[in-house]
Amino acid sequence: MLDLADVFRRFAADYLSAHGASMLPSHRRAIEDILNCRTAALGGQVWRCEQCATQMFSYHSCRNRSCPKCHTAQTREWLESRRAEMLPVPYFHITITVPDELREVLRANQRDGYGVLMRASAAAIIELARDPRYVGGTVGVLAVLHTWTQQLNLHPHVHCLVTGGGISEDTSTWLPARRKFLVPINALAKLVRGKFRAILRQKCPDLGIPDALWRKRWVLHVTAWGNGEQAVLDYLARYVFRVALTNARIADLDHETVTIQCRERKTGRSQTCRLSGHEFMRRFLQHVLPRGFHKVRYFGLWHPAQRDNAGRVRQMLQLQATPKLDPPPDFVVPPVTPSGAKPAPTIEPLICPHCQGRLIYVRTLSPCQAMGP
Repeated sequence: MLDLADVFRRFAADYLSAHGASMLPSHRRAIEDILNCRTAALGGQVWRCEQCATQMFSYHSCRNRSCPKCHTAQTREWLESRRAEMLPVPYFHITITVPDELREVLRANQRDGYGVLMRASAAAIIELARDPRYVGGTVGVLAVLHTWTQQLNLHPHVHCLVTGGGISEDTSTWLPARRKFLVPINALAKLVRGKFRAILRQKCPDLGIPDALWRKRWVLHVTAWGNGEQAVLDYLARYVFRVALTNARIADLDHETVTIQCRERKTGRSQTCRLSGHEFMRRFLQHVLPRGFHKVRYFGLWHPAQRDNAGRVRQMLQLQATPKLDPPPDFVVPPVTPSGAKPAPTIEPLICPHCQGRLIYVRTLSPCQAMGP
């Protein structure tokens, strides 16, 4: 099966020759990491089957957030951490999309522009939800930034998971939202636009955006979720760790072009999109975020400063909920490692693909080259 590294091996060198002098460091690093992912360049481990004696090489992942080979374990760890923080309440999924005319502004000012977009979106949701006509309390907002379409075009938008209710101003009462309604969409769209404009002017006062652009309508979608924290988490995890292009969508590759599978937005039908190698590289790299930029952020009741209030609300709601009668899970005692002994790495399935025998750790492989900064 073709993967992104195959495409980069074919076209990255020519793209670097044409644009290397002006290329962002994060783009260079993404190319290097994806080319080296799960190769000898990053090192790894050697395993041997105890039945057929076959040796297996398991190379390290690059862990670059733009790499489609990585993040399976990271997704699992993130889900486990979030499960402990979820509240037993309904949730709302809100998607906020930037108008076409402002997209290039964000692309040219990624760190400030995308950060302002996430901050303004969450602030508008929290402010409107505090209105006594709607919720009357502070909701929790988890915001995730995406920048792409199925054809890899620039399409900045924010996915927000919002609690279906909020904590009162004196932090003593949980105020539930209505079952299918959180806040009015049109009012929210105008408030997001106003906050985005005000904060962006503070951050980037020299942009000189024409006033006519601020009259463009922002597109919002609100979906009400029922109870079921696990279903919400599983759904959101696909957004948190989704990359612009998965390997499964690369349909064909030749000396000049790449063909990817995509879905037509209006009809939902599957189709293909054929791009030149240079255009593919350009489209993919525009979705590589600056190093250190947090594309997942927490606001309102889920902000780290509100951790104590969130814990109090969780306990309050759990005490009010009907107790579950399911039997407790079996307790598993973790294996004990002898003092001073170095445990074998627990990566990759420890089953031989040839005879289904057990793989035994042999040794560690050092990286073939030093990692970049």
